[in-house]
Amino acid sequence: MSSAEGTGDDDLVFKALAAPIRRRMLDALRPSELTTGELCARFSELDRTTVLQHLRVLERADLVIGRRVGRERRLSLAPQPIKRIFDRWIGDYARAAVELLDDLDD
Repeated sequence: MSSAEGTGDDDLVFKALAAPIRRRMLDALRPSELTTGELCARFSELDRTTVLQHLRVLERADLVIGRRVGRERRLSLAPQPIKRIFDRWIGDYARAAVELLDDLDD
């Protein structure tokens, strides 16, 4: 993937991660997959339509994968986009910070 191709994907990930409620949804999915109904129940302060709208944003960013099992829709966290963001943005800054600290030690 070229950096130009990844930029649009990164924009979707950053947009998805910008909302605290969506980050909480990802946290809820981290330990194990949940059905759509279980996810909605965890966010009882929101109506089902609002939860599903947030879920669509997460799915467009490829942060959540949904699959049908019988009548249920099972949702799971897809961490690859977050790793891509880390590798591209955060990892370089963390390495630079470590190098600065090493320079201070010298």
